[in-house]
Amino acid sequence: MRFDLLFDDLEAQLESQLAAEGAQQRGEEERLRAARTSLRERLASVAGRAGAGIRLRLIDGSAIDVSPVTVGRDWLAADLPGGGGCVVPIAAIASVALSSAQVMASRERMPEQAPPAQGALTAKIGIGVVLRDLARRRVPLDVLSRAEPAPVHGTIDRVGADHLDLAVHERGAARRASSVLEHRIIALPAVSLLRL
Repeated sequence: MRFDLLFDDLEAQLESQLAAEGAQQRGEEERLRAARTSLRERLASVAGRAGAGIRLRLIDGSAIDVSPVTVGRDWLAADLPGGGGCVVPIAAIASVALSSAQVMASRERMPEQAPPAQGALTAKIGIGVVLRDLARRRVPLDVLSRAEPAPVHGTIDRVGADHLDLAVHERGAARRASSVLEHRIIALPAVSLLRL
């Protein structure tokens, strides 16, 4: 009878120790998953959700409220509250203000989860591809950069490996040779926001 009590006690201690080790291992796995999660992945988990308005603080010190729509390899496309849209290089984002629900949602998406099939290609597209498409479609836009105190309005003429050529013209004017005020070459790392 005493052996039964002894074995029951040893079994209870072993179960308790195994449960504690399992909880510790799950905690360590969660810390490793969190350590591998990028800002891009956190933004992707919020993008496209209803009521997904967030505030971005950019590296130039400005803040902008947006509703993320799509996240590429190194960029975020978003709707602006007053209408229109923008493209933000992820490298230009200094911080993101989220609601409590958005923080929880952004923690759920982990790197080892496969991206949705419809967004798999978009997740691989770099900002250069997006800018080349804007140039091809001759979309007029405002370019905010760390080097300029105010946005510069114009149309992208071409996109290089690390820069873009912008034909600066008046807002509302079509990009014609006669309406171009100047040409600027803007380094891509200096771009903090492209407002469409």
